[in-house]
Amino acid sequence: MSSAAITQSRQRYVLFLVVILLWSVNQISTSVTHYSIPEEMKEGSVVANLASDLGLDVKTLIQRKMRLDIISNKKYLDVNKDTGELYIVEKIDREHICPTKSPGSCYLGLEMILENPLRIFNIEVEIMDMNDNAPQFRRDAFHLDISESTPKGERFSLSNAVDPDVGSNTVKTYHLSESEHFKIEVQTGREGRKIADLILNKVLDREEQAVHNLILTAVDGGTPPRSGTASIIVHVLDNNDNAPVFDNTIYSVKVMENSPIGSLVIDLNATDLDEGSNSDLTYSYSLYTPEKAQETFNLNPSTGEITVKGMLNYEDFKIYDMEVIAADRGVNSLSGQCTIKIQIEDMNDNHPEISIKSFQSPVSENIDVDTVIAVVSVSDKDSGNNGVVDLRIPNNMPFKLRESPDNFYKLVVSEPLDREKVPEYDITFTVTDRGSPPLSDNETMTLQLLDVNDNVPHFPQSFYTIRVMENNAPGALLSSLSAFDPDLHENQYLVYFILEKEIANTSMSMLFSINPENGNLYALKTFDYEMEKDFLFHIEARDSGSPPLSSNVTVHIIIVDQNDNAPVIVSPWRAHGSVVEEKIPRSTDKGSLVAKVIALDVDSVHNSRVTYQFLQVTDASLFSLDQYNGEIRTMRMFSYKDSRHQRLVVVAKDNGDPALSATVTIKLSTVETAVKAYSDMTEVPLEYDIFSDLNLYLVIGLGSVSFLLLITILVTIVLKCQKVKPSKAAPPCRNSVISERNSTIADSTLVSNDAYWYSLFLAETRKGKLVVRQPMPKGSRYIVSSIPRSTGMSETSDSAPSTLQV
Repeated sequence: MSSAAITQSRQRYVLFLVVILLWSVNQISTSVTHYSIPEEMKEGSVVANLASDLGLDVKTLIQRKMRLDIISNKKYLDVNKDTGELYIVEKIDREHICPTKSPGSCYLGLEMILENPLRIFNIEVEIMDMNDNAPQFRRDAFHLDISESTPKGERFSLSNAVDPDVGSNTVKTYHLSESEHFKIEVQTGREGRKIADLILNKVLDREEQAVHNLILTAVDGGTPPRSGTASIIVHVLDNNDNAPVFDNTIYSVKVMENSPIGSLVIDLNATDLDEGSNSDLTYSYSLYTPEKAQETFNLNPSTGEITVKGMLNYEDFKIYDMEVIAADRGVNSLSGQCTIKIQIEDMNDNHPEISIKSFQSPVSENIDVDTVIAVVSVSDKDSGNNGVVDLRIPNNMPFKLRESPDNFYKLVVSEPLDREKVPEYDITFTVTDRGSPPLSDNETMTLQLLDVNDNVPHFPQSFYTIRVMENNAPGALLSSLSAFDPDLHENQYLVYFILEKEIANTSMSMLFSINPENGNLYALKTFDYEMEKDFLFHIEARDSGSPPLSSNVTVHIIIVDQNDNAPVIVSPWRAHGSVVEEKIPRSTDKGSLVAKVIALDVDSVHNSRVTYQFLQVTDASLFSLDQYNGEIRTMRMFSYKDSRHQRLVVVAKDNGDPALSATVTIKLSTVETAVKAYSDMTEVPLEYDIFSDLNLYLVIGLGSVSFLLLITILVTIVLKCQKVKPSKAAPPCRNSVISERNSTIADSTLVSNDAYWYSLFLAETRKGKLVVRQPMPKGSRYIVSSIPRSTGMSETSDSAPSTLQV
């Protein structure tokens, strides 16, 4: 299709639309429907029934597509298509819709449009004002500066309150909170606005009240009325209408003489009720103040402090009078004045003095109580209480002061002195006056004490026990027995002695030696435990004082045993290096006593404990040896195979460390009671009767020996229990021969199992002598028996026991 044809078609279409529009305009109603409603109606409230008011059929509203067009940006109203009612969609605020409109001129324009045919209805809804807004001031607080010199009746404009409501609902009047100084006046301005002015009702006084707080209230004319408030803060500006005033009109001050320069005398204080420069004060002396006072005291012009400027002397000036002026810095300066009287007080500026008139040092420690040691005088140049002095010494000293007239004091001894406790005293004399504050002085003197020999030497212990090992070297140091003497010089120089005491005709100085200078104790000989067990003596320590003093201590020397003695075999007796030969029946029963080895050790109990062992034995199955009592017994009967000669070597060993021992060799020979010869010379065992004559003799012999041994032991015990009387007779010396018998005892054996007996005697049976081993107590009795051995053990002993009386 050509462009011309298209342009022609468009023109025809536009013409068609214009014709339809003109027709539609003729159908639109030109009348306006008017409604009036109050603002703030609730949502959903019905304003009017448009279908009824416009004469429309309710049933056709939906078909004709009825709609409501609101001429505004917000849809406050709408129409119900079912009922044709106009209702509120959202609350309407008149002040928001018509913020600048005059009363009665706030409208909301609407258009209701219907189609088929097209019809448009103009609806105008007038929004009626309600008192829904309270008056409001543009500021919450108003600040006013009013001088206290402002006259009564002065007016001050205030900012008006604003109320968005119109008509009678707007601001109607103003109220002011209660105040005696202010009131308000309400006037009506253009357009009926209410204006409030603040009026000064009473002259202000800043010194009485510097700030006034008022409340201005705006009230509208609605029902019920609403109101709004604002604060009015009135600041009263100062006027220099008050003169400075001192706290007191007359001041009286006391100042001590010799107060340091710059010390505060008084701090003057004047007050001015004004403010700012009107209250800034300056202090100065008046013309009536003497020059001497101005030269002696300084006045600070800013603070009013009066301080010492020159030296104060009570003897020169006792009182100073002055006048001080305080002036403010206002335009019209005002001033006030006061009178000051300064009194100079006498000061305790002289220290008391001490003078030692007499002093004795050193003095003997045994000086008598109440003896005068020193004489002291005191003085003070001040007067009154400042010149009254007191003298004292420390309380913890054995001295006291006695006051004499004219401030003289005597120092005397109040308690006994002891140089060993306190060798010297630093005595401090302190003198104090009664001024305020008190002054004092002191002087120290040293009192030395001379020593007196009043202390005996003192040993750390009262009893010394010293253990000395036997076989010690002569001259060996045993111990150091040092005493202490707290005295001085020759009174403490000690000399040590051994107090003489004889033991067995032997002096202690022959056994021991002590160094007289240091108390070292030495042994002068070698000690033998078997000879001497202990020593008990005294050592004296004597000083060199005059007269000398001494003390002694007990010393107990205990000789400690060493294992230096080997056991000595005393039974069976044999010559030195010889062998003991014994004969026993070949028919001896099992368990029969063959021999008994007895060994003695003169060492102490521990070292003298002897045990026995076989060193050699021909047949170990034939004999047994008791290791404690040395008994050799048969373990079985002899057989024809056993040798006729048995060799036994027994060793006796003590319990020392190292152990010492002794040996004995016993050769046993068996004898037969009857022997039968056979042609082939074969030895066969002999049959014998248990109760043969030989066995009977042996039983009788052993019983006799046992009985004699029991009698010996009982007699020895009885003799030991008897109380030994002292005697001057010396005991038998060691190795003395007590008895020498004829040849009958030379071939016999001493019978006794008492170890104590063997420790006293040594029986030299081969020579028939009885030798004393060590001293024996007087009054002792000993029974000695001998048994011939030449006939063998099968024979009966016919020897009688002998009694030994000491």
